[in-house]
Amino acid sequence: MPGLLRAVAATAVVSGTATATRNAVNRRQADKNVAAYSEAQQHVQAEQATQAPPPPPAPTKPAPEKDDIYTQLERLGELHDKGILTDEEFAAQKTKILGL
Repeated sequence: MPGLLRAVAATAVVSGTATATRNAVNRRQADKNVAAYSEAQQHVQAEQATQAPPPPPAPTKPAPEKDDIYTQLERLGELHDKGILTDEEFAAQKTKILGL
């Protein structure tokens, strides 16, 4: 029996040592992973801080639709007919609306 006890004790010591070693290696690897992740986060944050934000989209002026032009010309004609606009003012505004 003493030989059997010695074998069981030796197995327990070897098993305990292996478990302790495995835990130490796992802890060390986890620490390395945390450090690498933190460094990557800092790198990304620094890169984002140095980049200029994208410029806002340029406002676009919609092209006047034909209906708009006709409506403007009708109003202009009404103002001219009522005598609010002179012939010169009417001609100038009409040229402006038509883009001539």
